[in-house]
This record gives sequence, C-alpha cells and structure tokens, in this order.
Amino acid sequence: MPPTAVAPAVPEKTKKNFMITQLDAVPAVPCPCGMARRGFATPDNELATIHLVDISIDARTHYHKKMTEIYLVLEGEGFMELDGERIPVKPMTSIFIKPGCRHRLVGKCRIVNIPIPAFDPHDEWFD
Repeated sequence: MPPTAVAPAVPEKTKKNFMITQLDAVPAVPCPCGMARRGFATPDNELATIHLVDISIDARTHYHKKMTEIYLVLEGEGFMELDGERIPVKPMTSIFIKPGCRHRLVGKCRIVNIPIPAFDPHDEWFD
C-alpha cells in the first residue's frame, strides 16, 4: 500500500511581506532635530525606518556611528550643516548622510528622513 499523504501544517498566523504606516497619524516624539513621527519602528524591523520630521530652528548637531540617513526636504528653506559645511536647502533637496558625518538642519523645515539600518536611539552621538 502507498504511504498516506499528510497535509503540511498551516501556520496559525501568516506574516505579510509588507508594512503600511500613516505617518501623519504616528505620535510625534522629540529628537535632536525637532519632532519626529517614526514609521516602521518596530522591534522586529532592523532594515530601515521612515520619519516625518518637523525641524526646529535650533536643531542640534549630532552624528551616527552605524546609521546612514537620507533627508528629503518637503517644506521650508534653510541650510544643512554637514561636517561644518553649510549647504542651502529647499523643497525637493535630498541629502545622503553617511555614518560619522556631523549634521543638522538650520531653519524651519519639514523633511522625510530614511534611516538605514532602522533607527536606533542608541546611535545618536553628540560632541
């Protein structure tokens, strides 16, 4: 007699291959730059996060040892300080910030920030 076929076990909960966030509905938290709404900041996600950030005029210079950041200016104008150099920014300016680069945005702006790997509050350093 042929062996009886056994159906594979079905997991109780299937994990999806995507995540969705409504950034304007995520609670804002203080950060060195102003107030940030951090999307996809979950314990099981180490790949990347996305932040909607309202930059304060007094953003604090900081750097990261492991994290790369990509800024996209949505609203406002000002200057991006990158290792002491001031670069003018306006809507649709994008900045790629490598680990170790001391940076801050000066001026009242709204940006999207994409940290890679996912944001880690222990990777914010100040001189």
